[in-house]
Amino acid sequence: MTTLEDVTKKRAEPSAEAAAAAELVRLAKEQGLSLTGPDGLLKQFTKTVLETALNEEMTEHLGHDKNQAPPGRESTNIRNGTRSKTVLTEATGHVPIEVPRDREGTFEPQIVKKRQRRLNGVDEIVLSLYAKGLTTGEISSHFAEIYGASVSKETISRITDKVLEEMQDWSARPLDEVCAVIFIDAIVVKVRDGQVANRPIYAAIGVSLDGHRDVLGLWAGTGGEGAKFWMSVLTDIRNRGTRDVF
Repeated sequence: MTTLEDVTKKRAEPSAEAAAAAELVRLAKEQGLSLTGPDGLLKQFTKTVLETALNEEMTEHLGHDKNQAPPGRESTNIRNGTRSKTVLTEATGHVPIEVPRDREGTFEPQIVKKRQRRLNGVDEIVLSLYAKGLTTGEISSHFAEIYGASVSKETISRITDKVLEEMQDWSARPLDEVCAVIFIDAIVVKVRDGQVANRPIYAAIGVSLDGHRDVLGLWAGTGGEGAKFWMSVLTDIRNRGTRDVF
């Protein structure tokens, strides 16, 4: 049995690590471990980001958070459950989401408008968010591009903060202590960092002793990753609890 601590202490040559990463990607693809597709991780992330933004839009529309309407307010409009809707994205395919409703039916969502079914460009931004590939300012700027002048800067800031909170909770969650094996998969996405460029997003996919698959984390790369980068990935996994790999 080899521990992640043992692995991170080894200073392998970048070329050897690149070859190992390529082999792991090949094995991951052979076993159907995918970030995209009908059961991919990207679909789950897209759903979370869209629903988070929609709920913050509703807060802006009503003027208060859920179950926090101030006493004596003039409006009696409140949240009134959700309605199911399926949107189509470029890489993920069909994504089912829950759109919040208000009692008076005056809520007009912006990130996913009424009768809108197709979303363009959302896959790349969602994946790069969870891979820590964008700064807070860049995330806020992206939402500003989506919304334009349709919502206030305060709403964009609130949406950004909420999405960051969801993202950080996922990326810092505790992991199982033991994995049977860890695969490294990757997908190339377009990221705006001053200019639009292709960047690889790496995913460490762990398989538990009972065969359950879980994406341990996502990391944004540049395409020329070496020993230092891979050691930081393994150290992150180890620090969140996974110390042994059979």
